[in-house]
Amino acid sequence: MNLADKVLVVNDNLPIRTEKPVHSGKVRSVYWLTDSDSARLIAEKGYDVPADTPLAIMVISDRISAFDCIWRGEDGLNGVPGKGMALNAISNHWFTLFKDKGLADSHILDIPHPLVWIVQKARPVMIEAIARQYITGSMWRSYSQGERDFCGITLPEGLNKDQKLPELLITPSTKGILTGLEGVPEADDVNVSRADILRHLKGFHFNNEQDVDLYEKLLKEGFDVISDALAKQNEIFVDTKFEFGYVKDTQGNDKLIYMDEVGTPDSSRIWEGHSFSQGKIIEQSKEGFRQWLLNHFPEPDILLNKNRMPERLALAADNPLPQEIMMMISDTYIGIAEKIIGQSLSISQNPKQEIIDVLRNEYQLID
Repeated sequence: MNLADKVLVVNDNLPIRTEKPVHSGKVRSVYWLTDSDSARLIAEKGYDVPADTPLAIMVISDRISAFDCIWRGEDGLNGVPGKGMALNAISNHWFTLFKDKGLADSHILDIPHPLVWIVQKARPVMIEAIARQYITGSMWRSYSQGERDFCGITLPEGLNKDQKLPELLITPSTKGILTGLEGVPEADDVNVSRADILRHLKGFHFNNEQDVDLYEKLLKEGFDVISDALAKQNEIFVDTKFEFGYVKDTQGNDKLIYMDEVGTPDSSRIWEGHSFSQGKIIEQSKEGFRQWLLNHFPEPDILLNKNRMPERLALAADNPLPQEIMMMISDTYIGIAEKIIGQSLSISQNPKQEIIDVLRNEYQLID
């Protein structure tokens, strides 16, 4: 079988029974189930949610995004073998660990296939919850240019690139474009302070001030769980992005949960510990691919400057990447996933057909 056949690139055309448009993001596609199918699965599978909870099938692809673009490979290899499976396996592992340690639930109710989640409808909090243990990346670029205030937190003078910070920093940014919030720029992914969030609780979709305390607590606790586990593998958890949302418990009350994905190479920086102790950074995450792109193209400002988005999209569309780069990314994702979950991953030979078969035969969601 051709290598390209083993990757799931298009994930929004599965024949899953739905009455709503399929929502397709950079990596995942979401199929909202009919009310009757949701109710049937809740009853048949015993999901611990209210009987009228809307459910969705979330299918992850093997697409690779960076700098808000989708990148393709040569010879039709338009995804990274094993990437989606690795991301899901890592998130599943951390979500389970969080729940076992009494932190909070996630939106995942079932895992029919390594590329598929059944999730409950959640109302997302409109922040990207970012936690940083080291000064690197965009924070270092701003710090090196003289900026000291980050999301209402003032950093001390004299920090060095890639240095461990005095304490874990929470530096949230907006999720999507929020309008009408005084002091909050109407743009996606802009830094906000804790004071901004407290001043606009409803605008950020928090129920109350106590839930801001709770999200920060869950973010720090989740970060520490992952950081401690990775440290045992001699890996360093550098920074990460979590997302949170509200779901209804069985009594119909709102509860705050983890959602999206956690602790993955897409949403986090992970450094190889032994190399770091010797003064060298080896990325175990998508950051290595981002750095490759910045070094590969002669004008990195196109990738870094949000005002040059049309040029950036053209760059990604017109430059299929060498197959060895796609396989390098594959090795990174599969390698860190297998280290985290403690077992090997077996890449699907025909992922789309496998998904169709299991959703038809075991879940009756395909006619």
